[in-house]
Amino acid sequence: MAENLIAPKLPVEGKRNILITSALPYVNNVPHLGNIIGCVLSADVFARYCRLRGYNAIYICGTDEYGTATETKAMEENCSPKEICDKYHAIHKEVYNWFNISFDEFGRTSSPEQTEVCQAIFRKIFENKWLSENTMQQLYCNTCERFLADRLVEGTCPTPGCEYDSARGDQCEKCGKLLNPTELKNPRCKMKVDNFLDEIFDICDRLEKYISEMSVVGGWSQNAIQTTNSWLREGLKPRCITRDLKWGVPVPHEKYSDKVFYVWFDAPIGYVSITSCYTREWEKWWKNPENVELYQFMGKDNVPFHTVMFPSTLLGTSENWTLMKTISVTEYLNYEAGKFSKSKGIGVFGNDAKDTNIPVEVWRYYLLTNRPEVSDTLFTWPDLQAKLNSELLNNLGNFINRVLSFIAKPAGQGYDSIIPSVPDNVSGDSHGPTKKLADKVAAYIDQYIEAMEKVKLKQGLKTAMSISSEGNAYLQEAEFWRLYKENKSLCSLVMKTAAGIVYLLACLLEPFIPSFTLEVFKQLNLPADTHVSLSDDKGDVDRVKRPWDIISAGHKIGTPKPLFRELKDEEVEFYRKKFAGSQADRIVRAEAEAQNVAEQLKKTKVSDGNGKKKPGKSSNEAKNKAAAEPDITITRLDIRVGLIIKAQKHPDADALYVEEIDVGEEQTRTVVSGLVKFIPLDEMQNRKVCVLCNLKPVTMRGIKSQAMVLAASDGDHTKVELVEPPSSAQPGERITFPGYEGNPDELLNPKKKVWETLQVDLHTNEELVACYKNVPLTTSAGVCKVSSISCGSIR
Repeated sequence: MAENLIAPKLPVEGKRNILITSALPYVNNVPHLGNIIGCVLSADVFARYCRLRGYNAIYICGTDEYGTATETKAMEENCSPKEICDKYHAIHKEVYNWFNISFDEFGRTSSPEQTEVCQAIFRKIFENKWLSENTMQQLYCNTCERFLADRLVEGTCPTPGCEYDSARGDQCEKCGKLLNPTELKNPRCKMKVDNFLDEIFDICDRLEKYISEMSVVGGWSQNAIQTTNSWLREGLKPRCITRDLKWGVPVPHEKYSDKVFYVWFDAPIGYVSITSCYTREWEKWWKNPENVELYQFMGKDNVPFHTVMFPSTLLGTSENWTLMKTISVTEYLNYEAGKFSKSKGIGVFGNDAKDTNIPVEVWRYYLLTNRPEVSDTLFTWPDLQAKLNSELLNNLGNFINRVLSFIAKPAGQGYDSIIPSVPDNVSGDSHGPTKKLADKVAAYIDQYIEAMEKVKLKQGLKTAMSISSEGNAYLQEAEFWRLYKENKSLCSLVMKTAAGIVYLLACLLEPFIPSFTLEVFKQLNLPADTHVSLSDDKGDVDRVKRPWDIISAGHKIGTPKPLFRELKDEEVEFYRKKFAGSQADRIVRAEAEAQNVAEQLKKTKVSDGNGKKKPGKSSNEAKNKAAAEPDITITRLDIRVGLIIKAQKHPDADALYVEEIDVGEEQTRTVVSGLVKFIPLDEMQNRKVCVLCNLKPVTMRGIKSQAMVLAASDGDHTKVELVEPPSSAQPGERITFPGYEGNPDELLNPKKKVWETLQVDLHTNEELVACYKNVPLTTSAGVCKVSSISCGSIR
């Protein structure tokens, strides 16, 4: 989250000045994924896009802290409203920080600035006689001796065809209609009290003119237009703007000094007051419609507050306010079989996502590909898995890793991490596949900009990912691995162009998955803060349409590494079970499981084999059992230096090699390896390797394999390299792990899963050293290494 360490931005004459807000989230719970995609994440993508394009944009948001929801939550948790707000504001801020939401200011509506701005707007409306006093019924509890907060009242929705029996006193969750508590069927006791009403019907002509013009100019989303027109068709009625609560902005009127402003009147003014916390010159943003465009993001249940009520409030002051130009509205993101719900604790919440081992860029990507722009969409764990594994890992990650890993290969195999120069007699304009790619990329860039300007975020993301697909197709068509041996000049053009596409993808995807962009620019060895740009003023758009010219020849890239990790079936099943039911259900389930385990431990006895129970074994027996079954440690593996004497293709399997390997015994061992797709046959001959010698032999397509050659693979398993001991290491020498002592098993028992348990901690580090955990595979001649795969998995 951006902190104000630099001077705040102000509108600049002659530039596009864009003020972006997202609906202020209530501080009555942790935000769930539906809340996040519905407002803050969508607005963040657009704000980042505006910065990418060089627009002068600020993004304002904060927590909505006054009103009935806060008082209700405070009663539930037996604390004061301020304590609730302090608690949940910090939680919201932490969640949004983890999601990389780039607010220019994230504030609070319980600030002194909110009171100042809200009361000033009220006074203007009051002076202009747009307010009236009226007596209305409110629900009162004799037991509590207080007027009931709207949300504390439940009853049957009065809307024909709905009649939802759990409608709240402020809004029906089922049909979305805004209500007064007294409109509910079967309400409890009533009392009459005086309140201020906003006579918005008197401003109707000016409001309708604004809506009819701006909904076209600003390209309002269809769901916003439909909701707004529905309100206008029903006819605008006076709405109460004061409530008999204690927690809120006090009404600056002697007669109503014991009242506060109703949340629908108070909360949207929070956008203004939070901007005033960002800069004292806030009026240059909010009272400057000639030079500032206001974009607002929210879920569909917030539409009338922003298209009818808030504009009416500002129009009622008769001041020159910056009114909303564009509104972007989402439908509901549903969870598995039901609806996300903060009040009922159903779904995945922001802190849940943070506590999984799924990276933030995966969450952002999935939510944005699933953004409910025109209809409700559904979050499911298998769908998240499919998006990650097929789109991020196999499409995007695979393309970038193929390109950068090949460039990083040492001279003779690649370009030694240097972007190659292209001879004058070779041109992207004259090479068919490269020219075809450039034409497609140029069209996609135009489509991307068009979609993003219209706030069609899902389409913008899809278009950017299409460029990655084109990049993969380009590599296959060009056959760069063949060109490297047969036509190096043309190969240089292909790889320089592909590196440019990597750069372009990092730029286009920055609004959506910024942490991915930072990592790609790190691997490109370029500073993201100066290179992430798609500005017309700088000529960036025209430049990136010639991808072979994007990165200069001679530039040295960083260290390539996998960008994404596969999400496995067992992980998906784990998360589905973990996040099933409501938050309350999960707590009960966890407590029950813990109690069940405790009870089982108390009851557990060992059978004597005849169906009779007998006491557990003595401590001596347990010790003997433990001695007979040694702990699973790395020393139980018999890994040796091997020398491949001969390698050939398997006669009955195209993907397999058969090697004869000297491991220091009287006879060589026969080993079958699935390396044909990754390592040419000539590179397998007379080569030092690391060999696991105490696996149980297994027959592979008719040939018995008596050991296993260790190899490292990248995250998407598209690249594999042999783990190599030092060239002076002697065949048969046992590979050791400093700090670990012990003798290997003569033969590993497959049922004990010793290899499977230890393998997960075998990997290569950033220095390309093969390690178990953080300990290198070591010989007397030095450590074992790979050629170029850092942070890879060894198996």
